Amino acid sequence: TIANNGVVTASEPAVNFVPGSNVTITTADDPTNTRVNVTIGLSAGVLGTMASQNANAVAITGGTINGTTIGNSVPAAGTFTTLGLELGGKDPAYVRADANFDHAVENLVDGVFFNSGQSCCGIERIYVHESLYDRFVEGFVALTKTYKMGNPLDESVTLGPLATAKGADLVRAQVKEALSKGAKAHIDTSLFPLDKGTGPYLMPQVLTNVDHSMSLMREENFGPVVGIMKVKDDAEALKLMNDSPYGLTAAIWTQDEAAAQRLGRDIETGTVFMNRCDYLDPALAWTGVKDTGRGVSLSAIGYDTLTRVKSYHLRTI
Repeated sequence: TIANNGVVTASEPAVNFVPGSNVTITTADDPTNTRVNVTIGLSAGVLGTMASQNANAVAITGGTINGTTIGNSVPAAGTFTTLGLELGGKDPAYVRADANFDHAVENLVDGVFFNSGQSCCGIERIYVHESLYDRFVEGFVALTKTYKMGNPLDESVTLGPLATAKGADLVRAQVKEALSKGAKAHIDTSLFPLDKGTGPYLMPQVLTNVDHSMSLMREENFGPVVGIMKVKDDAEALKLMNDSPYGLTAAIWTQDEAAAQRLGRDIETGTVFMNRCDYLDPALAWTGVKDTGRGVSLSAIGYDTLTRVKSYHLRTI
């Protein structure tokens, strides 16, 4: 059965804090026994349970540091426990010259700021063809300025707080570093007075004049901020999209399906979107490459990873 699941919710250490880590362990215990444990970090006891013969499968959604610890500990224990590691991401979008402009702007703003940027497959960096770049930035900034920050229980609010103040501070540090290296911020702080410079309320920010020397364009932030870069062609966009230690999703905005498929073959990512982003289809495998981890969830393939085949070869006499 896949019903007897132990669930461990483990916060990331501060040095690797993004949203926290959610760990699910399927075991061979009594099918009626579902255990929920809450812990801070990854204790020796939690790791021991994962690496024991009682664990048939371990799946983690969280940061790369904890994922690496689990990924090394379970095999080292000498077991053959199935591992699924969904770790970090730095998902890119590429707006080609032939993109449906209004659709791209509207959906990429949502793809960046949905849930205050706290989405595993949210867009964190955007590359725009030079023929559309200035117009795209103008439209993107204008729409971002219409967001309303406040209590998420207020139905008129479109941007709530981050899960923790530490998570917000991580994003603030990335923005500060980018600005110190020459980036340009387009959203005035006066538009979002709830952001006091500390605490979980973090204003949205759009940065240009960015490059890959900045952590903003290389490291996951899980917050409402994005860097936008100009590119001259598909080749430059592909090089920049792949210049990342992560590979969860990538979004291509174009009216040329053949071009999207051609680019998609060369993008180092688990999922390629065309004209959409930050979206799950339960029928499609959810997976990643590089430091995003390994394993599959969703789809028939994901279900298969949580089952074990048994063959019956019965001969009647």
